[in-house]
Amino acid sequence: MTDAAFKDIPELFEVDIGEALTARTESLATFRELGPPDLCHVVKSTGRTGQRDLGSFHYISGVDASSSASLAAYINSLTYSLEDSLAWFSKGPTWKVRNGCYCCFNAFSRVDVRVDVKIPGGVNAYVVDLRGERHEATPEIWQETYMSALLRAILYSDDPSYWLDAYRKLDPITSSEGEVRFLQAAEALFMKGWQVGSDPEVQVATVVSNHLTAGILKYFGGSGRWQQAANLFEKLSAREPEVASLLARSYLGMNEEVKAVQIMSNAIKHTPRSYTLLHVQSDFLRSKGKADWALKLVKEAVNCAPSEFVTWEKLTELYIEMKDYESALLTLNSCPMFTYNGRDNHRSIPTSRVHLPLKRQISDILPERQKLEDDEADPALLRLPAPGLRGTWARAYALLTRLVSEIGWDELLKTRSAVFVMEEEYRMQKAQADIQNAALKQQLHREADSTVIHEDGTVSRRSESATLTADDDASIKGVRGSGGSKASEPDGKAEEALSPSDSIPIIRVSTESDIERELAESGRATPNGKDADNPPSVITSPIVERPLTAAANEEAESSSTAPQEAFSFTNKRLCERWLDNLFMVLYEDLRVWTIFRAEVAHFKTQHVAYRKTGMEWEILGDLGVRLHHKEEAKEAYQRCIETSRYSQKPWTKLLEVYAEEGDITRTVQAAIRVAAYQHADFTEMTYPTLIARCFFKLGEIHGHAKISFTLLSMGLSEPILKIMDSYLQYGKTFKVEGYDF
Repeated sequence: MTDAAFKDIPELFEVDIGEALTARTESLATFRELGPPDLCHVVKSTGRTGQRDLGSFHYISGVDASSSASLAAYINSLTYSLEDSLAWFSKGPTWKVRNGCYCCFNAFSRVDVRVDVKIPGGVNAYVVDLRGERHEATPEIWQETYMSALLRAILYSDDPSYWLDAYRKLDPITSSEGEVRFLQAAEALFMKGWQVGSDPEVQVATVVSNHLTAGILKYFGGSGRWQQAANLFEKLSAREPEVASLLARSYLGMNEEVKAVQIMSNAIKHTPRSYTLLHVQSDFLRSKGKADWALKLVKEAVNCAPSEFVTWEKLTELYIEMKDYESALLTLNSCPMFTYNGRDNHRSIPTSRVHLPLKRQISDILPERQKLEDDEADPALLRLPAPGLRGTWARAYALLTRLVSEIGWDELLKTRSAVFVMEEEYRMQKAQADIQNAALKQQLHREADSTVIHEDGTVSRRSESATLTADDDASIKGVRGSGGSKASEPDGKAEEALSPSDSIPIIRVSTESDIERELAESGRATPNGKDADNPPSVITSPIVERPLTAAANEEAESSSTAPQEAFSFTNKRLCERWLDNLFMVLYEDLRVWTIFRAEVAHFKTQHVAYRKTGMEWEILGDLGVRLHHKEEAKEAYQRCIETSRYSQKPWTKLLEVYAEEGDITRTVQAAIRVAAYQHADFTEMTYPTLIARCFFKLGEIHGHAKISFTLLSMGLSEPILKIMDSYLQYGKTFKVEGYDF
């Protein structure tokens, strides 16, 4: 069956023909925003009687979806990718593509556009709605489908969290004419942009905050060609005043600050409640060192859109910049958090075979793709919760790590205790309220015991009712006794609540015993926490202080039946439970990082090599990036690429670091590895990618010619050199800054 597969295109073979199309039809109603990548399904046949046909499919983005002819042309191109016969004397059957179906999701109208192609034969284009019914494809539907496919290709181009088997990525725009068509379609559909959704950190998609505007800004901003975006937004701002925020951003990107300020000044008179416009103004003022002026604008943005996470996030960032850390923590606590909605995806189906052709000339410079010791890691590193954060939680955690990098862990805990009600304080206040409540009840019981209600309805004091019978007197004593026991019960509770033995509930991500066990198992420490073979001064206190739990809103609400008049936290607030959890996540990160750095220092003093697996170095590099320890993270990634681990991430991170440092030689070396990894995973696109953005960043300073000469000096093989040169050719075609020197 080898010759039934495509030579250089990945594909998944079905168990039963048509399963992939059926699964996609059933999943249409679950697609919430941009939709998944396009699906290309083909049926192959030998034409022989008794020979079973084969169905296979692959995912793809970047194909021109403006008409049925362009999609049919892609399916037709697959016929030239089938394997040739093994030899002239081979008796094996010759496989040919009999028919194909290309599926492209229209994110504006929420329908699936499909093109059936019979070879030889005709082309049939139709629309499948969420109920599975067929309709005719109109020109408006085709324009929306074209834009949907472009946005997916641009926004999914280098998203590390979005991965699929047999996912092929092609260049969405390859010529100036294609870019003009993109701009025309964007202008026509701009007012419908909110229909395709927005980033997970944006609660409500608007005309200026959605996937369409994000795609435009990413495409033109990544290459520094803001002029085209400014021309588009200039036309649109006449129809929609709120677009002025995007127009001002474009002019600021072009360093046309005077023009941008004029636009912002005029726009704020027409749309004073636009939080996006207020954010652009505040960012400009911050860049000029006017943080106090920017603060007023950011506060106004919060008032304009209090339910949006990004407005509170911007205010928190500004407080951190102004070193008002208590206000920053209080503002972070006020951030509205909402459920993370990831990228739309296909429903996985069982396959009979997976075909991922190996590009030998490219993959020769990469490690072997097989399970090795370098792909294993210590459980303490694998169970770190921070990498699992997504959406608003990840952004809030980034703010928390920025805070701890500014003031340190101990100072952060002090600030937290100063602004939030801690659980111990909450329990003490609650105990005092219980005591007051018990005293009030006891007083009421005593007053009730000192009065007697007679049968005729008259009420007399206890001293006036000496003629009561022994039974009545016994009943009064019984009331008195019960009152005493009831009054003493809250006192007992209060003492119990205030006693030091009372355990405060703590969210435990891992226990201190785990830490001691990990150190003991690794032979680095004895059970008492001191190094067994070295003086205690080497690794004395690698553990950071565990934070106490703060009193959260949920707990306060659950005890709402208690009397509230005794609670008077006028200068403190209740901490949100999610923020309290983030503190525990941060504690775990800091604990592991502190142990790691203590180990490094210890081994350096002993002049012994410090060894970790490739995966462990990669995790530690990610940890260093999260905690803003850039140099240590860079060192960890460099140690990772020295191992035999097959992973693109460390090279990607180093590529960004080297480009930021302006190191051309190392940037090119890292870019070669990243490009090889991408092409091995069938990412055949040039832009928008991280490599292109890094090259263009260097090109603005040094020019593209210097990058080209650096590539030539490395003596690369022809296929690798051709791939690397494609990034510079893109810059020449679209006249990216630096292309001509």
